[in-house]
Amino acid sequence: MDTIGHHYIVEAAGCDPNVIGDANKIREIFLEAAKRGNMEVKASYFFKFSPMGVSGVVIVAESHISVHTWPEKGYAALDVYTCGENADPEKAVDYILEQFKAQYAHVSEIKRGIEEEDRTFTHTILTWEERLDRRNGKP
Repeated sequence: MDTIGHHYIVEAAGCDPNVIGDANKIREIFLEAAKRGNMEVKASYFFKFSPMGVSGVVIVAESHISVHTWPEKGYAALDVYTCGENADPEKAVDYILEQFKAQYAHVSEIKRGIEEEDRTFTHTILTWEERLDRRNGKP
């Protein structure tokens, strides 16, 4: 089953509010995540809300990485979409979750752009949950 793109939608909980509340820190994390995921960065923009919260996007040649954060809840809504054969969006997602110090993630991987015989397109969705607290050094 050939697909045009891989889209990861992630609900990250238990994140470090000091990390997900810092637009510059998130920009650094996303730029490194793009590099680790073999993506070519084209542009980025991040906005810090008052009193808290960040929204941001990194545009990559393969598509995008975006986030909206609620530091007061330790929650980040993460979106990573890539097209093509060379990018590894899962590596980018894993790196971001590690850097956000997420304790839990609900992940949906959507394989997009699956061409049907009648030249229409569809997608498939695979969803899973991960407890990440052990990965971040907590018992």
